[in-house]
Amino acid sequence: MNINKKMESSLKLKISDWELDFYSRPIIELSGKKRWELIISSTRSYKTEEIFLWNKKCPANKVNSVWLTKALNEAISEAKKQGWAKPSIVRFWRSSMKSIIKKSLEAVSIEALVSRRTYDLLDRIEFLEKEIYPKEKGYVRGVLAPTFTSKMENSPKPLPEAVRGDALTISEISIGELKSAENWPMEFGDIFPIQQDLDDTLALSAWFSCLEPIKLVINKNQLILEASEDDKWLVTDLPEKDANILSTKFLENKKNSFGYQFISIQSTPYIEKFAGFWILRDIELIS
Repeated sequence: MNINKKMESSLKLKISDWELDFYSRPIIELSGKKRWELIISSTRSYKTEEIFLWNKKCPANKVNSVWLTKALNEAISEAKKQGWAKPSIVRFWRSSMKSIIKKSLEAVSIEALVSRRTYDLLDRIEFLEKEIYPKEKGYVRGVLAPTFTSKMENSPKPLPEAVRGDALTISEISIGELKSAENWPMEFGDIFPIQQDLDDTLALSAWFSCLEPIKLVINKNQLILEASEDDKWLVTDLPEKDANILSTKFLENKKNSFGYQFISIQSTPYIEKFAGFWILRDIELIS
């Protein structure tokens, strides 16, 4: 009976990937050293409306994989107390911390994925930077640590020929429609609940599902998809007039609609089924 109860309890644990940042913050501690802090957020999904958030300060002289491994174990234990299963994947994007973070995640048997598809973590950091840190003693206005918004210098690569679509259509849909994406028929994709309150097909979709798409941007007359850690993929070249119109729309969307974007893949535009669908966000940290 006890074994069955334990199995039943484990089956009810909430499941989610995690997003992680381990770096200095805009606060000088009494020791005269910059504050270092581990920030963890679970990734929102339609499986649960809740989100797991966890922070822990790290002494400046203990910024290493030993401290981080211990902190990760503490986070896993706290998450379990709150009804969360141990994550199978943790995303992070600080390239300068890659070695320490990968080593620590390996020590706790969690897959490390270098990706900037960490929208909930970025929302959390933005909240801390706007609402919490400025009220603390030792706060320093400005950025002490380089952020996710650093410009990537990589040149865009053309999409692999085997996964290029036959046609490209630029579309707009309402936030209300996007919120219902959970119920749309699709073979591949990565969608998440939208919290803000605002008024060759399968081959290509399978390839996109491994891509970690982040956001679409316009650079001169090119439509570019940013993905993973620092990848750039050339989606298409645009006429100058169309590029200017689309660039203006992207800026308006970022200002008025929290930067939500989407990519959909269909075998034909005449059927209401997606081979793939991904919700993206053009989001940045405050500077």
